[in-house]
Amino acid sequence: MSTLTTPAPDTTAAPLRIGPHTVAPPVVLAPMAGITNAPFRTLCREFSGGKGLFVSEMITTRALVERNEKTMQLIHFDATETPRSIQLYGVDPVTVGKAVRMIAEEDLADHIDLNFGCPVPKVTRKGGGSALPYKRNLLRAIVREAVAGAGDLPVTMKMRKGLDDDHLTYLDAGRIAVEEGVTAIALHGRTTAQHYGGTADWDAIARLKEHVPEIPVLGNGDIWSAEDALRMVRETGCDGVVVGRGCLGRPWLFADLVAAFEGRTDSFVRPTLREVADVMVRHATLLGEWIGDEARGVIDFRKHVAWYLKGFAVGSEMRKRLAITSSLEALRAGLDELDLDQPWPTGADGPRGRTSGNNRVVLPDGWLKDPYDCAGVGADAELDTSGG
Repeated sequence: MSTLTTPAPDTTAAPLRIGPHTVAPPVVLAPMAGITNAPFRTLCREFSGGKGLFVSEMITTRALVERNEKTMQLIHFDATETPRSIQLYGVDPVTVGKAVRMIAEEDLADHIDLNFGCPVPKVTRKGGGSALPYKRNLLRAIVREAVAGAGDLPVTMKMRKGLDDDHLTYLDAGRIAVEEGVTAIALHGRTTAQHYGGTADWDAIARLKEHVPEIPVLGNGDIWSAEDALRMVRETGCDGVVVGRGCLGRPWLFADLVAAFEGRTDSFVRPTLREVADVMVRHATLLGEWIGDEARGVIDFRKHVAWYLKGFAVGSEMRKRLAITSSLEALRAGLDELDLDQPWPTGADGPRGRTSGNNRVVLPDGWLKDPYDCAGVGADAELDTSGG
């Protein structure tokens, strides 16, 4: 792929330690439902040269313990993935403990990340995801069970600032994490109410780093380019970055991130549309191989089409056509009709993915009455499917 020479970056981040694992450079792929499955992780890892940490999409502890068929597929790792990283969602300490012990005893992963950051209403209305840290005692109980069950496996957690600006939880949650043995914390600098709208609060990442100097703090939110990642580390003092929406349709962003943190100034990827089209076909091919059915793989790939083509001169009718293909042959044929010599578009490195904000936070009845009382969290709060 073509590259763009840039000024020498200020690389200030040391290698990240996650238990026995060294992550150098300190770059982590954020778990994203329906996105960070094994095929997408493969692409990102290939572009990074195997450097960084690539986390699975969200795995529900109840579904894992019950060995749900879909969940067991989602926890499958390629033989080349190391360390193997699973993100778990759960609201019941006992179930979380069982899931973590299952992972440790059956050697299903090398690292466990706990999800306390998902803002999706179907999760928060049951007290899970980014709603859960408001209940401090419940958060502590879950983290304690996870760390106890993990044995030698490192446990990290990902969270948001809080429910909204009037109910911030990240500093209390960070202290609980340290006290209960969590290895590192990732903070998305938005509240639940913000979802993915507005601007991420990098100052909150800096405050958390000052509040819990004992363990690494990773920053997440509004990293659209390698330059953004370096700037976040420089401005907040965080120990590493977690990249989510910025790599949608751009798995080669991890090549840029590695180059930036390693101080290489001539290796930023700026692919032509022809090179992007080749990656698109490979992505769809990997999905078909992973699912075991070419058509289903291409259908699953459809949601990625707009992200890959962002900024390129592709007509609306062709975009629609590519987004309804169901075979590799049709996908490749459609792409071949485009002007594949187009260079990387100006501005295509900017925001992508969901941007909705100012949402009403959906919580269980009475959730805000007492930040310590765990009443109201029932067995039905455990989702029975994985992937978000």
